Amino acid sequence: MAQFSRLKVLTSMIEVGVVPVFYHPDPDVAVNVIKACLDGGVRCFEFTNRGDRAYEVFSEVIKRLGNDKRLILGAGTIMNAPIAALYLQIGANFIVGPNFNPDVARLCNAHKVAYSPGCGSVSEISRAEEMGVEICKVFPGQSVGGPGFIKSVLGPMPWSRLMPTGGVDTTEESVTSWISAGAICVGVGSKLFPKDVLASGNYAVITEKIASMIEWTQKARNGKELI
Repeated sequence: MAQFSRLKVLTSMIEVGVVPVFYHPDPDVAVNVIKACLDGGVRCFEFTNRGDRAYEVFSEVIKRLGNDKRLILGAGTIMNAPIAALYLQIGANFIVGPNFNPDVARLCNAHKVAYSPGCGSVSEISRAEEMGVEICKVFPGQSVGGPGFIKSVLGPMPWSRLMPTGGVDTTEESVTSWISAGAICVGVGSKLFPKDVLASGNYAVITEKIASMIEWTQKARNGKELI
């Protein structure tokens, strides 16, 4: 069962502005990465259902970090309702997918859990919003048009809240371009977690990167009221 309300999750995503996206088969690495992100100022963290034992690792992370009230842990790469239900049962606080699935939307709505599906067109975004989605994941962000896509969608649909994932880099230029285009927050994956950093266990690098990204996000917003 989720520890945090849907409103708390969505508000935290928006306020912080950066959502890390990560998977690793080793629970020790996963826990250390998540701690590093929390130390950098993150609240919402997406652990993806992408590799072997992902469900087991997610469960272990919940056991180890469940008492850390800074962490709002969500499950990503959720393609269908049965898989979503498994993760909700062990404590996922939000669900993210590369695709939009109406059955997942209904399940999450029934449990008052935030759902951010992957959308790559105005039609998909509109359909997701009709099903109660508050923040749509624009995926793959760069491939569907980059920051220009975000800006173009918000022209006729200024009420939409969009979170690009895939194409967000850990540079001020990249973060600023997405946020200035109107992204409500950004999802960032492999660029934040270089293999050499994980291999060396130098998790302080991740903390520094995420802190900088959050700072750049706030700077690019220039005090704009979002909630």
